[in-house]
Amino acid sequence: MAVPGAVSNPSQLYTESVSYPVDGAAIEAYVARPQEPGHYPGVIVIHEAFGPVEHIHDVARRFANRGYIAIAPNLYSRVGTPNPSDTQEVFKKMFGLQDGQIVRDLEGAASYLRATGYSNGKVGVIGFCSGGRQTLLMASSSHAVDAAVDCWGGFIRSATPDAATTPERPTPIIDMAENVSCPLFVVIGEEDQNPSPEDGELLSKRLKQAGKDFQLKVYRNAGHAFFADYRPNYREKAAFELWDDVSRFFDQHLKK
Repeated sequence: MAVPGAVSNPSQLYTESVSYPVDGAAIEAYVARPQEPGHYPGVIVIHEAFGPVEHIHDVARRFANRGYIAIAPNLYSRVGTPNPSDTQEVFKKMFGLQDGQIVRDLEGAASYLRATGYSNGKVGVIGFCSGGRQTLLMASSSHAVDAAVDCWGGFIRSATPDAATTPERPTPIIDMAENVSCPLFVVIGEEDQNPSPEDGELLSKRLKQAGKDFQLKVYRNAGHAFFADYRPNYREKAAFELWDDVSRFFDQHLKK
């Protein structure tokens, strides 16, 4: 199986596990950057509902291999990472994270990158599944990032399958679109149901009405999590297309 952006020479990269403080807690994270000294744009890589599995760390390394300093924070650091095979635990912890705290934890990741001494000052964010929603949340709630890529972030119209809002998710993400503060790339698979292409149309309408700098692309022959090469959802052709699109998007907004 071929994967886009695969790292052929890991010795060219420096990687480490770190933590950074936010609101009295230590947020665990994985960092990858080129070994070559220099100043690089940063990318925050937000994990799926399952937490920072090895695939997410590999995605961070793929960005580092392209000349970025990448950080993959564990947004479950306060509550403990769920067992990826226990769906009930995964959803309980995912829906239990507070939106306001997520934003502060991601702002902490952006600050960490800018303070490393390897940063060119610009930071992007990309997230997958629940991380896609959190990317859109970040872009709509903070000015800490310079570009954002939302990969199939679900639950943008409601907080959960059963509630429009919850104490943890007090505002539907769709209603925050007018506050997006950076260039945004929204990614949806045509076979996905959450977010569906119809969800994408509604989000696109809101972003257009607000005059935002965005692009939205629906990938053919692809469903939810089509970039996740460790899951049966993986679609090789669409994944390679997405990697090329994301690389161009981040290069345009973060390297210049």
